[in-house]
Amino acid sequence: MSGFSHTQDHLRNLAEDVLAHAKKIGATACEVDVSEGYGQSVSVRKREVETIEYNRDKGIGVTVYIGQQRGHASSSDFAPEALRATVEAAHSIARFTAADNAAGLADAKLLAKKSMALDLYHPWNLSVEDAIELARRTEAAAFAVSPLVTNSEGASVSAQQSHFVSANSLGFCDGYASSRHYLSCSVIAGKGDDMQRDDWYSSQRKGSELAAPEVIGDYAARRALSRLKARQPKTAQVPVLFEAPLAAGLIGSFVRAVSGGSLYRKSSFLLDSLGTSVFPSFMQISERPHLKGGFASSPFDDEGVATRDREVISDGVLQGYFLSSYSARKLGMQTTGNAGGSHNLIVKSGSVDSADLGFAELIKKMGRGLIVTELLGQGVNYVTGDYSRGAAGYWVENGEIAYPVHEFTIAGNLRDMFKGIAAIGNDVLVRGSKQVGSILIDRMTVAGK
Repeated sequence: MSGFSHTQDHLRNLAEDVLAHAKKIGATACEVDVSEGYGQSVSVRKREVETIEYNRDKGIGVTVYIGQQRGHASSSDFAPEALRATVEAAHSIARFTAADNAAGLADAKLLAKKSMALDLYHPWNLSVEDAIELARRTEAAAFAVSPLVTNSEGASVSAQQSHFVSANSLGFCDGYASSRHYLSCSVIAGKGDDMQRDDWYSSQRKGSELAAPEVIGDYAARRALSRLKARQPKTAQVPVLFEAPLAAGLIGSFVRAVSGGSLYRKSSFLLDSLGTSVFPSFMQISERPHLKGGFASSPFDDEGVATRDREVISDGVLQGYFLSSYSARKLGMQTTGNAGGSHNLIVKSGSVDSADLGFAELIKKMGRGLIVTELLGQGVNYVTGDYSRGAAGYWVENGEIAYPVHEFTIAGNLRDMFKGIAAIGNDVLVRGSKQVGSILIDRMTVAGK
């Protein structure tokens, strides 16, 4: 666990060897990704060590083009003969694949020209003893909250580091190292027929910036306890408040609906929506790929195309899709530098009446309705926008939480839900590529008893 087995220079050399061999055997173009990662994960349950895992992996992926015929192969063996065999396998697949007019490398003029230091790599040299101690402290804090915290699904600590090099036959060759660490806790409260579980976690590029284990354990326990004596709500149409961690999923549904793959296959309810109002006029969504330390920061996308700042939603109007070179060609457009996904989407807080609201103020604004803190199942139809998910959370009366609720579904249509956003809170929780506070939707169907 002393670090990487291969230097960045070595990964570059491997990539260049692959490109040279692809050219030698007759490929008209080639792209390659070489990566390596290592880390450790420890979990503790009821103070006993449950798992200790070390991981170290590496891989190379090669895509070869013969004109517009494409073949792909991968290997975890970096030996020269294995690399040559991988290139030849990709070349062989390409030979027997039908030509595709949209296939090919990204446009050379769009490729990233210079490296960028984005502060993404902070290895956490955590000994296994220290990791166990952190996990034990996290779980102990949860049990200390109340004797009603009766069981645990465990506390986990993970430290992960990786680096890669991406290159293609147009001369692009770049890569960088990154890290991601987390600390989590999941506990069960109650007894008999009334038992509830909940969890909480913290994730950071730097291990030193993770939330304190006592804070995570304490909050996980309080969340589980607050769900005891849950009832089934009555069927109604009411406002629904998605807690910040779930609000990121709603923004994820929007991204999927305006991503190239869904659009060119005509499997999106937001087809031909460019330049139209998708959200209320107060909504602003920015893409910021170059945030220092951001979870989805990168100077280039999976094809080597330079990333750039842009406004995706401006005053509720859709300004741009999420396209790779392939999907862009299918649509007769230009790539947006999103091969591999979105980069740090920042959703500005705000509301229909211009107020900037925290979580408690969102509840007060809602008056009567539902807070959703957990979603179950995958009931989203992206062709029609129909949305139906099992859920759990809290019923709100007179602007205050009245009691916990479970065993119900929430339903609506994403097109209406997006247009019906009444407010976005300033309680942003940064855990991934989407940075958004809690989202209040003016009306959804709650199906209970």
